[in-house]
Amino acid sequence: MKDVCKVGDVRTHHFEVTKDHLATFESGPVHPVCSTFILAREMEWSSRLFVLDMCGPEEEGVGTMLQIEHKSPAFVGEVVNLEARVTSFEKNELICEIKVVVGNRLVANGKTGQKVLSKDKITQIFTSLER
Repeated sequence: MKDVCKVGDVRTHHFEVTKDHLATFESGPVHPVCSTFILAREMEWSSRLFVLDMCGPEEEGVGTMLQIEHKSPAFVGEVVNLEARVTSFEKNELICEIKVVVGNRLVANGKTGQKVLSKDKITQIFTSLER
């Protein structure tokens, strides 16, 4: 694992909300705003940008936690900006605070956790849990 980040470091990411990002279940559409699922995916991606820089060729990141607190909606056509800030990096676990905004409006904030493990270790863990 490469030591390429420290507390306070930031990575940014953005995406435009499309109709495919709306909250929809088997029962149909819920509301015409960006879904929690999409926010979760994009929040995790914003912190994964650190992990991509940290991993050696035989390593991979594994998510350990995700927390989202909604503050306001993001509508179709809006550009959503995410900022991941390292709050701790101990041993092999990275914790980031995530801020999600559209313009000056706070859409969500939260936290992600990821561990960097060898690909062999990940395979061992998953294999031991298979039925």
